[in-house]
Parts: sequence; C-alpha cells; structure tokens
Amino acid sequence: MAVTMHAKSDSEVTSLDPSSPPRSPRRPLYYVQSPSQHDAEKMSYGSSPLGSPNHYHCSPIHHSRESSTSRFSASIKNPKHATAWKKIHRDLELRAAADAEDDDEDDGFYSAGNRRVRLYLCLALAFVLLFTVFSLILWGAGRSYKPKITVKDVVFRSFNIQAGMDQTGVPTDMLSLNSTIKISYRNPATFFGVHVSSTPVELYYYQLKVASGQMKEFYQSRKSQRTIVMVVLGHQVPLYGGVSVVGGAKDHLEKVAVPMNLTFVMRSRGYILGKLVKVKFLKSIRCPVILRGDRLSKPHKLVDSCIYK
Repeated sequence: MAVTMHAKSDSEVTSLDPSSPPRSPRRPLYYVQSPSQHDAEKMSYGSSPLGSPNHYHCSPIHHSRESSTSRFSASIKNPKHATAWKKIHRDLELRAAADAEDDDEDDGFYSAGNRRVRLYLCLALAFVLLFTVFSLILWGAGRSYKPKITVKDVVFRSFNIQAGMDQTGVPTDMLSLNSTIKISYRNPATFFGVHVSSTPVELYYYQLKVASGQMKEFYQSRKSQRTIVMVVLGHQVPLYGGVSVVGGAKDHLEKVAVPMNLTFVMRSRGYILGKLVKVKFLKSIRCPVILRGDRLSKPHKLVDSCIYK
C-alpha cells in the first residue's frame, strides 16, 4: 500500500492559529540494552562503560541498577570470585556455629549454677528444719525434768523486842530476829545440769517484813541433789505498833506466838544445747509458820505446810 506524504510549506506553518499553544518538542527515546557477558566481565573489573566501544544510552537510575546487577552476576560467574564467595560463606557458617556453641555452653553453665544454688538452698532448709525439730524434741524432753524443791524446816535462833528509835528519830519498838532455813534441792534430769538462783528469802508478819536473807547461786549437775542452808536475819526493824501480840509480853517472850510467812522464788535454768536450747523453771514457795517463844533454837517442820506454785 502506497502512502503519500505531504510536506507542509512554510506558509502553512505560519498560517496556524497563533492562539494555540506551541507544541513541545518531542523528547528523545532511550533504549536499555542488557550488556553481554563480555561487557559484564569488563565492567566487573572496573572498566568504565563510557570507555567501551559501545555506549549505551539509558537513564541514570536504570543504568546504576543494571550495572550493579551485572557486576554481581559477573563476580559470581567468575571462578575466582565464586571460590571467594564460597570461602566467605563457609567462614560465616563456622562463626555462626561457634557462636551457637558458646551460647549453648553459657546456657548450660548458668543452668548448672542455678541447679547448684537450688540444691544448696534445699540442703540448708532441710538442715534448719531438722535442727528445729531436734531442738523441739530436746526442749520438750527437758521440760519434763522439773527440779524437786522441798523446804524442810526453819529454826528461830533468837527473837528480841526492845524500845528504840528509827532513822528519823521516831521512838518505837525495834525487833531483831535470827533464823536458819534448810532447803532440799534435787535435779532429776538425765542429760543436763541446771543453774539455780533465788529471790531474797523473806519473813513477813502479815505485810510487815521482819527478816530477809539471800541464797547463793549454784550449779546442780544431772541426777544429783543437795541441801541448802541459809540465814534469814532481821536487825532493829521498827514495828510502829505493828506486832500487837508482843505489846504486853516484852519481858515474857516464851509466851509469844507470832504468825509469819516465809516467801521466795527459786529459778532454775538448764542449757541443753548451749544457749540455743534451754529450759527454765520457776518455783514460787510460801510457807506459813508460827514463831513460838518456847521453841527457840528448835526446828519447825515445814515439809507438809509449804505451798509450791
């Protein structure tokens, strides 16, 4: 089919409507052509594409992307570069494997350390529990060995009332008393001794203290006993009319009968397992006794009359 081309003259070009906008010139077309293998090898070795015989016209973005892709593919196809890539890949795999082994070793170390810590804690807890149970057993067994305390008798050596004055100069009757008390102490424990002490041993006429004495501390070994003798004295005790029963019998004391109470508390401490396990016993003792003027220097039996708490 024949195509007839009509070329426009200059007059036709100038006769166009001047109001119509001028047409923009056509932009040149660019073609992207993939380089051959030979060109890619040359590009991978640093040869400039501008210095090559064939100059490729392409946009800068597409040219850069195609160039980097071509260099990468060429470096892989080259045997020397392929060997280098394999070596790098192998080194990376070995390094990753070594790191994984180190992580496994660290995990194993920390897990083993945690197991040891838990084991030590369990052993310590078991030891504390067993020691506590053992101590409670010893404490319970020790509590069953209560000491046996018995007040045997009291002997009034002297009893005297005479006129006098107290420390402020007030005239009143003054009482002097000398007595001896005998106490039996027995420790029935089979595996520990006890340390024994006592509060002051006091004689009261109702609420008036007329004499007192102090027992020395001592240690009582297991399965043993002793007899304690102590002196209870009262010297120049002002009565202020308190002992009315002797008001008319100062010269005839053999006819006097004064009711009194002997009171004290004995403390016994037993150290079963050092100071970690110890037992303590308290015994409150009250013994009513009647001082008779005609029984001076004679023992007053108190075995059946004392009250122990």
